[in-house]
Amino acid sequence: MSQAIVVTGTDTGIGKTVFAAGLTALLDGTYWKPVQSGIEEETDSQVVARLAQLSPDRVLPEAWRLKEPLSPHRAAELDGVEIDADALTLPTTNRPLVVEGAGGLMVPVNRRMLYIDIFARWRAPVVLCARTELGTINHTLLSIEALRSRAIPLLGIAFIGDEMADTQRTIAEMGKVRVLGRLPRLDQLTPETLAEAMRANFKTADFLEARR
Repeated sequence: MSQAIVVTGTDTGIGKTVFAAGLTALLDGTYWKPVQSGIEEETDSQVVARLAQLSPDRVLPEAWRLKEPLSPHRAAELDGVEIDADALTLPTTNRPLVVEGAGGLMVPVNRRMLYIDIFARWRAPVVLCARTELGTINHTLLSIEALRSRAIPLLGIAFIGDEMADTQRTIAEMGKVRVLGRLPRLDQLTPETLAEAMRANFKTADFLEARR
């Protein structure tokens, strides 16, 4: 079984799905989004398949597909279902598996469990995506503390956005965490520009070592 890498974020809307697409392509891997909230527009799985240029067999089907673009617990309630967190187990694959959570660590899966609780059960290494904008120091250090309090292995931080050297240094030093790289905002987001940016700013070996 391949070792999964979990991609999560300090917040929602920071570019986590784009990073997950880039990472899946960089590792020549397989992608899985366990719970998709909001299916009226392009889903995260469809975005990743398009940007990483993945064949259908390398995008695993979501365990739950929920209509409303809300927190999974609430979207499920509106659909008249409840997400069974115990049923969310890591799939077996023959490639590196990139698993994308929803929003941040404290997003509820149902009324009893948060995403971070599932990550603690999986014990898979986590890549924490953080924006480089104002407020990121607080959000990122809190997320690092939450992961470590549950003994969840943190592979490192992936920054997303414009260069903010002091902010990135502060997080690395005060959080005692490795910075894996920074994905800049791309004026033209295509499979080619994303792949080029990932190769230029991240090292494949830093992620593959999580599988040893």
